[in-house]
Amino acid sequence: MPAAAFPAIAQWKHPPQRRSIGARLNIGARLEGGIMILGLSFAVFTTIHVYLSLIAILAGFVVLYGLCNGLPMPGVTAFFLATTILTSVTGFPIPPFGFDPPRAIGVISLIVLAICVFAIYGRKLSGAWRWIYVVTALVALYLNTAVGVIQSFQKIPALNALAPTQSNEPAFVIVQAALLLFFVFAGWVAVRRFHNAPVLVGAPA
Repeated sequence: MPAAAFPAIAQWKHPPQRRSIGARLNIGARLEGGIMILGLSFAVFTTIHVYLSLIAILAGFVVLYGLCNGLPMPGVTAFFLATTILTSVTGFPIPPFGFDPPRAIGVISLIVLAICVFAIYGRKLSGAWRWIYVVTALVALYLNTAVGVIQSFQKIPALNALAPTQSNEPAFVIVQAALLLFFVFAGWVAVRRFHNAPVLVGAPA
């Protein structure tokens, strides 16, 4: 994913602190020098968020394998959708508050996931809704994985040394571009292979 195409995401900077709806509602409040989020400490809440993200990514690649091989995986698909939705939702209460790039991605991801869920359980993968399901599922997985790559370059010292700003450094641009190309190719394969696959259990045609 070229940095020039998504400068706000690549820079990954939070805007200056300001009181937002979340702050006024005290979703994440400073209590006795520590940050509490929905009754949990900042460390515990963010750990849950990170593990949800990793689990969702792993489940998503299992779903991707099924799509590319024409295999419906109703249980894994439902688990992937649930954990990916929870990943996006749990990202919103994490301070600092304000509509920043992480929250923008969260909003986009939830919209994509809503379409994906509707395609499966609302439209039963009928007609064009079959390829719409495949595309939205892969977009949701791509967004989650791309964010994971950004955070890896931020948190892992060896990667951070290669791309300190996660912007125009060659290593970061190459990894993100390769990730995007992989998902474009995987999406093309999945749409073709899943076209005639059996319908997911729980979503009869």
